[in-house]
Amino acid sequence: MLTKPLPRLYLIVLGLLIALSAAQASAPLATISQLTADWQRAKEYTKEYLDAMPEDGVNYKPTSEIRSFAEQMLHLANANYNFGALASGKVNPMQGKKLEEMADLKTKVALTKAVMDSYDFVIDAVKGMSDAQLGESVKMGQREMTKEVVLAKAFEHQTHHRGQCTIYIRMKGVKPPNEKLF
Repeated sequence: MLTKPLPRLYLIVLGLLIALSAAQASAPLATISQLTADWQRAKEYTKEYLDAMPEDGVNYKPTSEIRSFAEQMLHLANANYNFGALASGKVNPMQGKKLEEMADLKTKVALTKAVMDSYDFVIDAVKGMSDAQLGESVKMGQREMTKEVVLAKAFEHQTHHRGQCTIYIRMKGVKPPNEKLF
């Protein structure tokens, strides 16, 4: 009779579908190539922001309670190093340093170099990874997440702080750079 082999076949097919589904769920959505391109674009866009801010606006604060333009950018840079090191396993050359508190980085030239160096660190870290490594888990604080998620959080963070700088630039009477979504 065909009744016994057919249910067994259904179980085998169902098992294969579940296994395939589980494998796809942990596979990274991004690729190293795409992440590298995105981070390179973000670096160029951030450089346009740094270039747009006049020298006398680098330490500008819209209110006394918030970071200056330089502090926003240096906070962004610090996070780039931290997230990039966590995702890649590379040694963070700025470990233990608070860039936004370093007075020698508060000139336009020094600020630009510090921020661009942080993007170079992330880009090099990403280039040194494989697509498969993006699916590996790491612990960030009390949370466990994939390296891909760490890099996505890093990208979200730098986008957020660069976006905050739009207001600083406008308040100095300068038109901010146009969006670079692609």
